[in-house]
Amino acid sequence: MSRSNTSNSYGAITKSFHWLTALLILSAFPLGYFANELAHQIQSPEFDGAQATIARATLLFSLHKTVGVAVFFTALLRILWALTQEKPGLMHPDRKLETWAAETAHWVLYGAMVIVPLSGWIHHAATDGFAPIWWPFGQNLPLVPKSELVSELSATVHYYTMLLLGATLLAHVGGALKHHVIDQDSTLLRMAPGTRALPEPPAQSHSALPFLTALLVWIGVIGGSTALFMQSHPVSATGTTGTETARQTAEGSGWAVQDGSLGIEVVQMGSTVSGTFADWSANINFEEPAAPGPAGDVEVTITIPSLTLGSVTDQAMGADYFDADTYPTATFIAEIVQIEGDQYEAQGTLTIRDQSVPTTMPFTLTLEGDTATMSGRTEVNRLDFNIGTGTQDEATLGFGVEITVDLTATRAD
Repeated sequence: MSRSNTSNSYGAITKSFHWLTALLILSAFPLGYFANELAHQIQSPEFDGAQATIARATLLFSLHKTVGVAVFFTALLRILWALTQEKPGLMHPDRKLETWAAETAHWVLYGAMVIVPLSGWIHHAATDGFAPIWWPFGQNLPLVPKSELVSELSATVHYYTMLLLGATLLAHVGGALKHHVIDQDSTLLRMAPGTRALPEPPAQSHSALPFLTALLVWIGVIGGSTALFMQSHPVSATGTTGTETARQTAEGSGWAVQDGSLGIEVVQMGSTVSGTFADWSANINFEEPAAPGPAGDVEVTITIPSLTLGSVTDQAMGADYFDADTYPTATFIAEIVQIEGDQYEAQGTLTIRDQSVPTTMPFTLTLEGDTATMSGRTEVNRLDFNIGTGTQDEATLGFGVEITVDLTATRAD
């Protein structure tokens, strides 16, 4: 069998690329479907936190993503090889509509083999945690930021382009079977393994119209899925989506927060997953003491559903974790104590769900006139708050949760 294409058949390399791509794509579809079914189960209020279910979902998602990356690179190599090869002619070029449909489907499939896995990869790279790609080159992509907006948009594009890929594959397979069973020509045999004598197709030239049609299809699907996403995620004037309207305030003793962040970090499957709360408020009473000792007090109220935690945000809201439907807020009430110089501690009680645990937050505080800059970090054990009790394996989900706070406040008149 020739390695290169001829005018009446595909060569060994093209056939290998074709069937390898088909195997990978047909593997990715069921892996993605069953992984998503498990994800919906995990995110449901009825989920009991079973570690075996989470591990199974992680395995399926990692397999799906790894196969998707393999599809992407195989497709690139396949397309590059196709550009160097002669393309066997169609057996019935006189059937204009059929010819246009067949070649349009080929161009749509070439686009799908790149766009579908790439959009899924961008979704993975733009978020943190859960089900890594099994390869040694990291989980990020150049030029792709960690962004909830980018992650959700690429997930939407991935979903709708996947539907287009599935529909086009069915049309492609149906067309091949039609040629083999009804027309009884050699169209399907030209891509079958092995060597055989095949008839020469009629002389013909390839039109640019199918490529342009496929291009319009892709513009329509990507543009349409983006428009659907923007309708359901309106962007505010600050550039955040409607689900990310941040609110941080401080009141008491004339202090007002100008900017700040409240975040958490957990370790899942050996990788750090970072999250932030978009909605929290702080009531701060503070006066710089003349000597180390009491310096005021603080009460922080946190809206739990405002948390974004990468790809596991919905899971974190579930009954075995924050149980946000039952316990929508958490509080931290503490005394502010100067330890030495710019070293302070907030010594108090952190309440999450129905558990109140003594907690100390060490932080640094810099005062410059009427501006205060604060940065703190502490670690708590999630099991102390009955969070994730169904996941007792620390290799799956670490017990320690890092809480970080950074803010700048000014003294009001």
